[in-house]
Amino acid sequence: MTSFAIITGAAGGLGKAFSFELAKIGYNTILIDLPNKELASISNEIENKYSNKSLYYETDLTNIGNIIEMSDDINQKYNVSILVNNAGVGGTKRFEDADFNYLNTIIQLNVMATTIMTKQIFPNLQKQEKSYILNVSSMVAFSPVAFKTVYPASKVFVHFFSRGLYEEFKKSNVFVSVVNPGPMKTNSDVTARINRQGFLGRLGLMSPEKVAEISVKQLFKRDTLIMLRTNGLSWLLLKFIPIWIRLPLFSKAVRREIIN
Repeated sequence: MTSFAIITGAAGGLGKAFSFELAKIGYNTILIDLPNKELASISNEIENKYSNKSLYYETDLTNIGNIIEMSDDINQKYNVSILVNNAGVGGTKRFEDADFNYLNTIIQLNVMATTIMTKQIFPNLQKQEKSYILNVSSMVAFSPVAFKTVYPASKVFVHFFSRGLYEEFKKSNVFVSVVNPGPMKTNSDVTARINRQGFLGRLGLMSPEKVAEISVKQLFKRDTLIMLRTNGLSWLLLKFIPIWIRLPLFSKAVRREIIN
């Protein structure tokens, strides 16, 4: 197979899991993440384990110039049939304590980078016989939450952007899907924050490897909205509990992440 799959945020957590999952089923991979994230080591591990090509780009996706420069290089050199927009960032802070850089990083990475990466790689995807875009949203896209504020709003964007893009190109060779994972223990910081939330924070908890496995399987089944089975209770809560109840309920759980 000469075609490549691009995975952003590939150095850890769900992005790393996506990279290994796609390599396992035969795709060459292009891994993207920040510098000094050991991408070379991950790339080598993939090649040694699966005998597929694995390349990497180290760049900051919050800078639009970096995205354009990198994607132009990819488009000139490689055929891309899968784009996984996984890179994202969140966190928990009181809004009054969140500085400009903190808020801007969430917006630039979750909203701008997802949009511009898709725009830049789209012509490459259109050249392939069959291609896929998988955008990673979140269960928090279905409810506002205090002490996170901008992060859920950014994931609403990812969700709606993906659904609209699917409708626009559903008769083309480019299939667009979105996955909405619940909590995942992707690193020590995230694990600590989940644990502090208590029961509600652990609803739908899954490993990144399992999320990646199910998401890839459903993507190839052309599932436009990937909702993981273990998120069923969370989805029911979001769907049937009125917002005036669930907003303070979820916000109280999330507030426990903040260490006073």
